[in-house]
Order: sequence, then structure tokens, then C-alpha cells
Amino acid sequence: MKKLVLSIVVVLIACTVVAQDNPTPKSPTARKDKKAAKREEVARLLKLEEEGEIIFNKQSIFGLKLATDGYGLSYEWGRFKSNRVATIFQIELNEKKHPKEKRTSYAVGAFNVNSVIYGKTNNFYQLKLGVGQQRIIGGKGNKNGVGVMAIYAGGVSAGFEKPYYVDVVNKSDQRIRSTYPTIIDSQYVEIGAAGFTVGWGDVKIRPGAHAKAGLRFDFGRFNETITAVEVGVSAEFYAQKISQMAYNKDKQFFFNGYVTLLLGKRK
Repeated sequence: MKKLVLSIVVVLIACTVVAQDNPTPKSPTARKDKKAAKREEVARLLKLEEEGEIIFNKQSIFGLKLATDGYGLSYEWGRFKSNRVATIFQIELNEKKHPKEKRTSYAVGAFNVNSVIYGKTNNFYQLKLGVGQQRIIGGKGNKNGVGVMAIYAGGVSAGFEKPYYVDVVNKSDQRIRSTYPTIIDSQYVEIGAAGFTVGWGDVKIRPGAHAKAGLRFDFGRFNETITAVEVGVSAEFYAQKISQMAYNKDKQFFFNGYVTLLLGKRK
């Protein structure tokens, strides 16, 4: 009896091993359906790429901006929610200029010395963090055309008022460092601007918010590469008024137009 039971167990184990080594083959119909679905997915992606649709997951872009009131640098990281819509995160560093700024060179004896922006009270820099969307409104057309995208974003801003120091000679013929409008009121003689590195210890931080909207034109031949120009408008509002020029009205609200050259990649 024991031998019979042992023989049955051995046969069952052998059958199990054989079954594992030779699994039940899938039906021809199931294999065909799987291959057909794969071919359709590949064809869909190729069609989207050929029509200029974005079929990637993320993008990273560097920008060089020229605005009606200054200039700046930017970096953008984006993640695609669909073929035509991406959520974008942006960081910008800008310097804003007053429309009445005019650089003047001063002479000491027969020599021209460092130039001065007459009446300038502060350099005004911005650090902007924003989030928004990029929405495709026009495809590239066989990778050789121009992709057109709508951009809108907003977020927080930090304004930095750095005093604009000037080296001057006072009425006692002493060389000192001062700012406008004190230089004008005291009738000091300007020698030259103190330079970019001077005044950072006296910076005042001005919190604010910003928003922008624009159109982005992507001229890159291939969708993986981004070579684009963005044109739009931007607005910023700060909690305190910003002084940029002596005897001119300080501002809290800034509005400008801009053009940005963009270079980047998609993955």
C-alpha cells in the first residue's frame, strides 16, 4: 500500500513539473490581438510626432529675455499632462530699468572716468517664481513648420532695492561715497559710479506677485529640441513703492512687454 501511494505521489510531481515546463500555449487569436494593439499604438505615436504633437513627458528650457523696462534670465521646467498641455514651473532673475535712465561720462582733467546714471537712486532686481500652463494651439506640420503655444503663468516675486552709490567730491574736497538725491541737493561733484559690488549690504527686499501671458513660437526642426521665441506681456505688483530715480514718482505696479529667446530639450 505504501509503495502504491508513493508511486502516485511521484507521478503527480512529474506531471506538475512537465506542466510548468510546457505551459498552455496562448490562443492564436490572443497573440494576434496583442500584436495588432502594439502596431496601432506605434502608428498613433508616429502620426502624432509627424503632425507636430508633443509626445514627451517633460521639458527643460533656458531663456534670455529683453523687456521694455529691462532684461533677464530664466529657467523653465515642464511636465506634460497630455499631448497638448503641460504644467510649467519658472524661475526668473531680472533687472528693471527706469525709462529716464541716461548714462553720462564725467571728466577729471583730460581723462574720462567711470560713467554715472544721473539721478538713479536704486538698482532694482527681481527674483520671480511662477507656475502656469503651456497649451499648444498650432502644430508644427511634419516637423518642418512652427509650433505655436499659448503661455500663461503667475506667482510670487521678490524685489531687491540696492542703493546706487556714486563716488563724489564734497565741498571740502574730500572724496566720499553718496547717493542721489543727496548728491544733487549737496552739489557734490560726481567722479563715477561705485560699481556693481557696492551696496549689497544695504539691500531692501520688497515682496510682490506677478502674472504673464504670451505666445511661444517653436522653430526647432525636431520636437526633441526646443528653439523658440516667446512674445508677451508681464505685470508685477509690490507691497512697497520702489524708488528708481530721484524726483520721480515711486512705483508699486510695473507693466511691460517682452521677447525671450528659448533653448532647451524635451524627454
